[in-house]
Amino acid sequence: MGEQKKAYLYAAVAVLFWSTIASAFKISLGYLSVLPLLFYASVFSTIVLFCFLLFLKKLSLLNTLTKKDYLHSALLGFLNPFFYYVVLLKAYSILPAQEALVLTFIWPIMLVLLSIPLLKQKIKLASILAIIISFFGVFIISTRGDVLGFRFTSVTGVSLAVGCTVIWALSWIYNVKDKRDEVLRLFLNFAFGSCFIFLSMLLFSKVWLPNLKGLLGAIYIGSFEMGIAFLVWLKALKLSKTTAHVTSLIYLVPFFSIVVIHFAVGEKILFSTVIGLIFIVTGIILQKL
Repeated sequence: MGEQKKAYLYAAVAVLFWSTIASAFKISLGYLSVLPLLFYASVFSTIVLFCFLLFLKKLSLLNTLTKKDYLHSALLGFLNPFFYYVVLLKAYSILPAQEALVLTFIWPIMLVLLSIPLLKQKIKLASILAIIISFFGVFIISTRGDVLGFRFTSVTGVSLAVGCTVIWALSWIYNVKDKRDEVLRLFLNFAFGSCFIFLSMLLFSKVWLPNLKGLLGAIYIGSFEMGIAFLVWLKALKLSKTTAHVTSLIYLVPFFSIVVIHFAVGEKILFSTVIGLIFIVTGIILQKL
């Protein structure tokens, strides 16, 4: 098998895992509240990443890090997974899975907007048009198609879903600036993030062992969405001739996800969700072009 075919295969595996995660969030939140679910998921993700570092014989890299490096990882861990996933899971606890999923898919647009002040990038008129198209899609989903009535399904839920994309975009930008090994960086982020989540759970939630279904949900989310999916995605990017060859597959995630949501969660997929998703993806693709 050629390198590019292997890249597509790894990318397809990542897309498959990410397409199930919205359903996993919604189902697992039925058995665990936000902080306990996030804590157990983050711990399992940290374990997976540690095992991967061990397999790659990269644990020695930890000895090369300075106090400044660890402080930097602590700050990134606070941003993501701690802050990002708290906001994301809270959005999922309020909104239907299909709406939360699609609204959070606007993170590439947020990445463009934040790149203007943080990376000093200039934005063209065509990009502004693309952003408007995507946000019109957000508006359609938020109002469930009642764009003239301005009646939002949940202002809090929509604000959280859109807000977490800002956190994700910030995390993306600061991680791109970090030139350390990707797997090492992810491991440290989740290790520190787990500590922040545990402290928050002590202060704001009950520390207790989950039931079997809640634990299985946390294991799946932590192992696959937070851990293995990112690892195989990084592998796909390394094997591909160009990143564009595989990154276009990301656009399949929300379309596959709403199918999984329909069958796994039992939600009736709203017409407004599909139309809004089309607007969002169209805006993202136009912006990239």
